[in-house]
Amino acid sequence: MEFNLLAAFFAVLTVAIYLLTNSLYLKYRKTLLNPVLASTAIIAVILVVGNIPYDTYMMGGSWIGTLLGPAVVALAVPLYKQRKLLFTNLLPIVSGIATGVVVGMASGILFTQLFRFSEELILTVLPKSLTTPVAMQVAGNLGGIPSLAAVFVMVAGFTGYIVGPALLNWLHIDSAIGRGIGLGTSAHGMGTAKAFEYGQQEASMSSVAMTLSAVFGALLGPVAAWLLLL
Repeated sequence: MEFNLLAAFFAVLTVAIYLLTNSLYLKYRKTLLNPVLASTAIIAVILVVGNIPYDTYMMGGSWIGTLLGPAVVALAVPLYKQRKLLFTNLLPIVSGIATGVVVGMASGILFTQLFRFSEELILTVLPKSLTTPVAMQVAGNLGGIPSLAAVFVMVAGFTGYIVGPALLNWLHIDSAIGRGIGLGTSAHGMGTAKAFEYGQQEASMSSVAMTLSAVFGALLGPVAAWLLLL
């Protein structure tokens, strides 16, 4: 009973903090108030100040984590809604997403090689540009560390969320498809959240990009690992 109560407490605490930071973000629209970024920081501070072990927090945090799988499956909805736009622009969309996945994996490999990471860490960083549940699964299957892979995904997502809009403006990418594909491929869920601020079409294309990136990444991950470890 104690385990269940403790798990429920941390699950409710996480949701409450997220809702609070989300309401603040919707009111003030400041980047640092992004609910994922802000709630993560607040929870980290609570754990450090309260000297609460990560495993203890994850009694409830894992409940929320189990919802990531169905959330990814739900991404098929915007994919279906935008099927006409997808088929009309199939070649540039698919080639853009595929290129983004390859570049994302290659940049991770180059980063790990530069700092001489171990083989386990290289395989952990490899799927950093995929959405969290897929990245964790890919990292685990390849011999990496799933929980650490989630951290790298968050770093990639936060970076894309903060830097992405400025980079798109600098490159003069102003079409809905271009913005959506760029944000969704590079920053997955965080990028899609940012795309919603541009408009529904950008958000839909970002969802499509995040979904297809997960598919391409799951297929290319083992190939990249095999080539890397030859």
